[in-house]
Amino acid sequence: MPVSTTAATAAGLCAFIDDAPSPFHVCRTVARELDAHGFTPLAESASWPSDGPSRHYVVRGGSLVAWATADSTGVTPFRVVGAHTDSPNLRVKQHPDLAAVGWQLVGLEPYGGAWLNSWLDRELGISGRLSVRDGNAVRDQLVRIDEPMLRVPQLAIHLSEDRRGVTLDPQRHVNAIWGLGAQPRSFLDFVAEYAEVDPRAVLGWELMTHDLAPSRLVGRDRDLVSAPRLDNQGTCYAGLHAFLAAIEEPGAAIPVLAMFDHEEVGSQSDRGAQSDLLPTVLERIVLSRGGGRAEYLAASAGSVCASGDMAHATHPNYPDRHEPAHRIEVNGGPVLKVNQNLRYATDAAGAGAFALACDRAGVPLQRYVHRADLPCGSTIGPMTAARTGMSTVDVGAAQLAMHSAREIMGAEDVSAYAAALAAFLTPAPLDS
Repeated sequence: MPVSTTAATAAGLCAFIDDAPSPFHVCRTVARELDAHGFTPLAESASWPSDGPSRHYVVRGGSLVAWATADSTGVTPFRVVGAHTDSPNLRVKQHPDLAAVGWQLVGLEPYGGAWLNSWLDRELGISGRLSVRDGNAVRDQLVRIDEPMLRVPQLAIHLSEDRRGVTLDPQRHVNAIWGLGAQPRSFLDFVAEYAEVDPRAVLGWELMTHDLAPSRLVGRDRDLVSAPRLDNQGTCYAGLHAFLAAIEEPGAAIPVLAMFDHEEVGSQSDRGAQSDLLPTVLERIVLSRGGGRAEYLAASAGSVCASGDMAHATHPNYPDRHEPAHRIEVNGGPVLKVNQNLRYATDAAGAGAFALACDRAGVPLQRYVHRADLPCGSTIGPMTAARTGMSTVDVGAAQLAMHSAREIMGAEDVSAYAAALAAFLTPAPLDS
């Protein structure tokens, strides 16, 4: 029987993305949905409850892990859907106030592999978090400014040495204009006042730009999704709805949703996929159910992770940039990603688990291999496999324009992707 989803739709994905311009807002949006379904947040610094079934989640900065356990004993393996909350963008420097030739500027720096030309001549807002003094303590304050304050202007074609395009220097050419005047104004004071915080109380910040154009369905038949941050909020949204479906139809494993920050810059942080976040949470789940270290290791050995990220659809204008035998279509179903040099973690066992899930969900499966003469990107799969020791498969949904400020995917793939992940999270018992 196909595993149902909880109304994962293309319109829902658009609303999700527009509500979550930064990794911190992704976690807040997901947490609100989990709260509505009976989940309770836990603090990592506190003791965790150990009585009966549970629905809990933890948030560490821009990362979140959620799980649901039934009232059962013994060694129960995990089924994990992984994703990442961050996307390439332009982020605010620590000394952002600049002025040049009569313009007031905000100093910006590329984050991750941002396709810089795509950020030019867009109306940009600001989002992220402030670290604010609160007496003798420090608290986080989320901030979001959806006003067209910033713009990185393109060079006029008449001034370019090469009319086919300009080469952007990330140090000099991606600062944003936000006013006129010979003297710089305090950008951080402006942000603090907008967030209703005393500027003198701001001790630190992680601020980033976002495209203000709303996500929407496009194309002749409105069968395409045009949006920022599809890589990888497409998986965050599909994974959330798959997880909510899985907890309503318990299977032979504990379903886990793990969303990590900092994938686009290597994941090596306190909350990235290379951190202790997922292994620590999984072990504490086992401990809270009365198990010990041996039970945790046994559960991990029987666990499987689907590392979800987006996948390259075959580009109609650049078909030669793709492996000829591995055509990938939008609205063609989830994508299984394989790389012999382990840029993707997929092996035969992981591929089998996800292929079976797609079959159970009644959705088609596509298989992707990168051209051998081009460098292949990577994702959280290999490092999650190394950190946890569990079998891992890298999967995704097909899209064009990855790492652009604006990306595009198939509208039908949203529900198909969620259905496949829901089936993956609810494996049938071995004797069925």
